[in-house]
Amino acid sequence: MATNFLAHEKIWFDKFKYDDAERRYYEQMNGPVCSPSCPQSASATSPAGPSGDQNELVARIANLETENRNLRSVVTDLQLAISRLETRLSVLEKASVSHHPSQTPPTQHVTPMKKVEPLPALSRKVELPAGSLARQAESPAAEDEDDDDDIDLFGSDDEEEDLEAARVREERLRQYSEKKSKKPGLIAKSSILLDVKPWDDETDMAKMEECVRTIQMDGLVWGASKLVPVGYGIKKLQIQCVVEDDKVGTDILEEEITKFEDYVQSVDIAAFNKI
Repeated sequence: MATNFLAHEKIWFDKFKYDDAERRYYEQMNGPVCSPSCPQSASATSPAGPSGDQNELVARIANLETENRNLRSVVTDLQLAISRLETRLSVLEKASVSHHPSQTPPTQHVTPMKKVEPLPALSRKVELPAGSLARQAESPAAEDEDDDDDIDLFGSDDEEEDLEAARVREERLRQYSEKKSKKPGLIAKSSILLDVKPWDDETDMAKMEECVRTIQMDGLVWGASKLVPVGYGIKKLQIQCVVEDDKVGTDILEEEITKFEDYVQSVDIAAFNKI
C-alpha cells in the first residue's frame, strides 16, 4: 500500500544526478568553481576539458612572448643601423667640408672705412694748384668713361654674338629651303582610255586617228589604240593616253578632239585610272 502511494507521488529521487551533470557542463565551459564546502570534490571531478583550454592559453601566451622578444631584437638592430648611418653621414660631411673649404666672399676683405680720408683731401684742396685740381676733376670723368667703355664693350660683344647667331640661323634656313626646292616632288599622273566615235561607217578611221594624235600638249603622251566594232559596220577608235593632272585635264582633251568635227561625232571616257 505504501509502495503504491509512493509510485503515484511526484518525487524527484535522482535529482542529484542532474545536478552533477549540470555542474560538470558548466565546469567544462567556464572552468571549475572552487567553493569552501566542496574543495575535494571539485578537485576530484575536474574534467580534462578546462585543462586543455588552459594549456592552449598558455601556449598562446608563450608564442606572444616569443614574438615580442623577436620584435624587440629587430627594433634593436634597426636602432643600431640608424646610429651607424648617422655616424657615417657625419663623418662624410666633415670630410667633404675639409676637402672643399668654403671660399670667403671678397666683400669680407674690403679695406676698412677708416683708411679712406676724404675730409683731409677736401681741406687741402685750397693749397693745391690749379693744374692738380684740373687733373683731379678729369680723373673721375676718365674713370666714368672707362666704366662706360667697359659696359659698351660687353654690350657690343653680346650684340655681336646675337648677330652671329641670327646670321647662322638664316644661313641654315636658306640652305634648308634650297635643298627642299631642289628635291623633286611627286607628279600626279592619270591613265585615260578614250572612245572616239565617228559619224558613220564611211568615216576614214585612220585619218581620224592621225588627227587625234596631232594634239600635242605639255604633260600628254599618247599610247596604243584600236578599232572596236559598235554595230551596223560602224567602228569606234579606242585610244589610250597618259596625262599629268596639273597640266592636262579631260575637258581640254575632249574639246581638242571634237574640233575635228569632220571625223569625230563625240568623245567619251571609257576608263580613268590614277598612276
